[in-house]
This record gives sequence, C-alpha cells and structure tokens, in this order.
Amino acid sequence: MEMSAADGGLGRSAHRQRSCTVKRKRWGGLRQQWKLLGLFEIDEQHEFYSLTCMMKEGLAAASQRTIDNAPRNELSDEDYRLEVTQIHQDFTMETFAGPVFSLLRGALGVSEQEYQQSLSSSSCYLQFISNSKSKADFFLTNDKRFFLKTQNKREVKFLLSNLKIYMEHLKRFPHSLLVKFLGVHRIKVPHRRKKYFIVMQSVFYPDDRLNARYDIKGCEVSRWTEPAPEGSHIIVVLKDLNFEGQYISLERQRAWLLQQVEIDTHFLQRLNVLDYSLLLAHQPLQHDERHQSLSFASLIMRAKKSVNPGSTPTYPGISAVPGEVQEDGSTLLLSETADSYFRQSQVGVASSGGSLQTCPEHAGPGSDTAELPEFKAQNRRLLPNLKNPLYVIDGPEQRYFIGIIDIFTVYSFRKRLEHWWKRLRHPGRSFSTVSPQAYCVRLCHWVQDHTK
Repeated sequence: MEMSAADGGLGRSAHRQRSCTVKRKRWGGLRQQWKLLGLFEIDEQHEFYSLTCMMKEGLAAASQRTIDNAPRNELSDEDYRLEVTQIHQDFTMETFAGPVFSLLRGALGVSEQEYQQSLSSSSCYLQFISNSKSKADFFLTNDKRFFLKTQNKREVKFLLSNLKIYMEHLKRFPHSLLVKFLGVHRIKVPHRRKKYFIVMQSVFYPDDRLNARYDIKGCEVSRWTEPAPEGSHIIVVLKDLNFEGQYISLERQRAWLLQQVEIDTHFLQRLNVLDYSLLLAHQPLQHDERHQSLSFASLIMRAKKSVNPGSTPTYPGISAVPGEVQEDGSTLLLSETADSYFRQSQVGVASSGGSLQTCPEHAGPGSDTAELPEFKAQNRRLLPNLKNPLYVIDGPEQRYFIGIIDIFTVYSFRKRLEHWWKRLRHPGRSFSTVSPQAYCVRLCHWVQDHTK
C-alpha cells in the first residue's frame, strides 16, 4: 500500500499527539501521586525541571562570584541596592543585595562552599506541595537544608525595602525565630515572564524523625487539615485546630520562647505585617540526646555556640548568629555561662508566672534591661549543638522545631476590606485577617496558652 506525503504527515502528527497524550496522562498520574506525598523529586519529566536547572546554574555562578571576591569590611547603602546580572546561555539571572546576604550567611555559619554545593548539587531539587492558598511554588534542595520559594515582584520589593531593618533586628536579637533569608534573585528567559525567587534556611532540618508538622496562625476559621492515615508516610502540614489539646513542653526554656515570639511579632507589627505563620514540628528525644544535652562537655559547646563570637564568622554591622562550631580556643568562662543561663531560666520561669514578659525592645528607660548582660539583653539562649540550632528547642521529652515564616502580607486597604467582610461572614469566630497589632497579640497568647 502506498502512502502519500500528506498521509505520512498526518501519521506523524497523530503519533506526536498520542505521544503527548501519553506524557500528559503519565504526568497527570504522577502529579496526583505526588500531591498525596507532598514532597517529590523534580526529574526530567517534571514541569519545573527546566526552571530548577536554571536556578542551580544561576546560583552556582552567583555563589562562585562571592567566593572569588573577598567579603567587604562593612556594608554600605549601595550594597543594599546592588543588582548583579550574570548572563547564561538560555537565561540571565540577577542577584539582589548580594553582599548583604553573603554576610548574613557567614554570620549563620554557612560557608559559601557548602551553600554552593547544596544549591547546585547534581541531585534533583524537591518540590513541596502544600495546602497553602499561596500561588507560590516551593522547592527544597535535595539535602533539605535550604528552601526556595517563588515570589511576586511586590513581595520582593517589600523585602528589599525593609532589608536593612530586618538585618538590624537579627543583629539585636541573634536568636530570632524569624525566617532567615539567604538570597533574592530574578531569572529572565527571552519571551517569558520574569521569575523572582528567594532562598531561605529550612526550619524543619533535619526532618528524618519528625512526627508531625504544624502551621499555626492563632485562629480557627479554615484552620483544620485532614490528618494523614495512621502509619502512612504522607507528609501533611496540620493547622491550629489539629493541635488543640496538645502542648509544647519546654519547662525551663518556656520563658525564652514567650519572650522571643513577642519580640519577633512586635517587629512584624512595626512592618504593618499580618498573616505570618509559626511553623512547628516535634520529634521524641532519644536516650543519648537527653543525656548529652546535660553533659558538661555539651554545655561547653552549646555555650560557645550561643555566646562566643569567635565560634562563627563575624562582620562589622552583623553579630554572629551561631551555626556550626569550630574547635578553637576561647577566653569565655563557658561553664559559668552555662550555669548562669540555667539559673536565669529557672528564675525567669518562676517570676513570669506563665505571663508574657516585657520585651527589651519596649522596656522603659528606667528598666533593668540596659543593665543586663548582653546574653540576656539580646534574649539569647543555650543553643543545641546542631547545624540548624536557631530553630531547634529541646524540652524534657521532645525536640521542637519552631520558626516564623511568610512575612510579606501587608495590612493594605484590600486587607482591611477583607477583615470587615470576614467579620460579617464569621461572627464571633477568629480568622487570620486582622490588624497587625491584633495578630501579634493573638499569636503571642496562642504560644502562651499552648506551652508549659
């Protein structure tokens, strides 16, 4: 049988259509499966494979530029406004305020080499599909240490315009629970929309033994998520109502947590921000972890990590926010610091009576805050000897991972209208869209009511 050129073209076209249909069906099936799992590898069949490859290539070049250029002695106003464009074969990538984030990474104990290795590894990124209403896309490095999230132009502009006071807040309170931003970038591909994204430290790292994850806003409307079936490996981020009847059991460190949540939420109130979340996860402490945390050697290492600036890189204008500890000499009387810390914690818990403490930020001129040692004035604590110490708090039985994320929602005129509409729709019930002051107070009260 002879086939005309037209018939041959139709045959090839039909074959291509069938092939595309098969791929769409395969992708659709995988997508449904991945939606159940919540976390999966972005391989060559994935819709975001091309984007994540560009992210890897761009971040490798950006971090290499930082490695090749010695860090500056101090930050200038120009550093906060700096935009560096690097041209690649199929795209260009812009890096915003690179020197600022480089210094912050160093202060966090993250070297440029390990940052580059994690972000540009040959291993696939992971996509996290959340139950968030956000239209953003969420990615994790394969080692789950760093989080990447797409942002819109308004959110990036808001972050960069407030970057200096954000850095000042971390300098004043080095053990802040606020999300740690490590980079802001924009990818441009010809004839496509620009893609903004940020790099952050993951709050839930390492996550190998986590029992449950929660996203807390301190309200009740739309704050319930159907839990995963018992015994399954499905990753579900639960919400406020799922946590009811449970407590964060910290004992000595409860007073610190109440204080730091109040400090950080008051800062966000100053930025006129609402709708942020307190991320929370927990896992049981193993036998060796409980005893190690009480050992003298462990207390020395933890005090070194928490107090001594020599344990991590420091730069003018940024205080050390401890990360990995290097074995070096120290003039600090570590055992005295550790012992002093525990004495202060016990006094703080007893004197607070479970009530929220007054932040140093809001203390009056006649208060004792200015006379306290720097360790207490900055609301520092004894950090665990881990790679992600700022978000990890150990209680007697459980290890908790706690951080504050999603700090881009400004209380605009649109949000004010939404507030009044929700008041009419949900009379007598609490919902997320309230004034920044009310949001701040409510979240502080939630932490107070759910800790012991």
